[in-house]
Amino acid sequence: MFMPAINLNNKTVLVTGAVGFIGSNLVIELLKSFNPIKIVGIDNMNDYYDVSLKEYRLNEIEKLSNSESKNSWHFIKGNIADKDLIEKSFTDYNFDVVVNLAAQAGVRYSITNPDAYIESNLIGFYNILEACRNHPVEHLVYASSSSVYGTNKKIPYSTDDKVDNPVSLYAATKKSNELMAHAYSKLYNIPSTGLRFFTVYGPAGRPDMAYFGFTNQLLNGEKIKIFNYGNCKRDFTYIDDIVEGVKRVMQRPPEKSMGEDGLPLPPYAVYNIGNSSPENLLYFVETLQKELVFAGVLPEDYDFEAHKELVPMQPGDVPITYADTSALEKEFDFKPATPLQVGLRKFATWYKDFYKEKVI
Repeated sequence: MFMPAINLNNKTVLVTGAVGFIGSNLVIELLKSFNPIKIVGIDNMNDYYDVSLKEYRLNEIEKLSNSESKNSWHFIKGNIADKDLIEKSFTDYNFDVVVNLAAQAGVRYSITNPDAYIESNLIGFYNILEACRNHPVEHLVYASSSSVYGTNKKIPYSTDDKVDNPVSLYAATKKSNELMAHAYSKLYNIPSTGLRFFTVYGPAGRPDMAYFGFTNQLLNGEKIKIFNYGNCKRDFTYIDDIVEGVKRVMQRPPEKSMGEDGLPLPPYAVYNIGNSSPENLLYFVETLQKELVFAGVLPEDYDFEAHKELVPMQPGDVPITYADTSALEKEFDFKPATPLQVGLRKFATWYKDFYKEKVI
């Protein structure tokens, strides 16, 4: 049974990337689960993808927060790379728990726009760490990524594996986050936990992810490109499972302790959050097609075969992702388990509702 060490009731929580895919769902879950709770969200609302999706998520948060009279939600539009903004936010709100989900996402985008990754993922995270040093918090939780495993041959991926060979700048920045957090945990006794997320999907997700991009392309009559000729596997993890994992981790920071040298041992941990059930891309596409027809996004007579193209592997991609979640299960009594069909059906149903005019 999971036993929290931190009771989030009456706590003040910072969520960066608060109107991103994971961030917005986490804020909604926290508002539903704890009462009273004070949540401050920071997001720069950039146009890496359709801003209307971010506005939709922000609106969903605000509708819920307005109905929860004892809870508090405050949104700050800003960039975590702005050190003065971060310092002021920590000074004004005196955060108890910080969840850093703000980051420039995407593997392929990091090849063409590397500056965005250095600014957000390195400088931005450094600002968060400095603020946690100067304004001590009970727990810092931050997003890492399955991409840190690179082309590791051993599967499933374990947090005990060496991750010294990133194949993209995005992966390198996420590995850097883990190293930076470890150093700050050691030097300043900051309890920190990194979470390696595996291929997150679901309603109101990121349009640059395959399931969302494929849907847009199929609806527009375009061909979808299936990389590595379909010989890739991904550990697709439904958003609700990711959020449940983050919520549990928030409530149990690594314990502080002293080493034999009289100095603090770093209160530092890293966990995988994945479905532990990698699916072949061709099966994934087939399932997505069925659910898009079921939801009425595409007609039953849609010629899917004419809209598929098998292409070589792209730079920065890996053939398989597969999470070993045994540590998460042991310490937090939780294992993601949403079947792919269930998750894609929820996405397709949401898509039909959100893009009514486009679909009809």
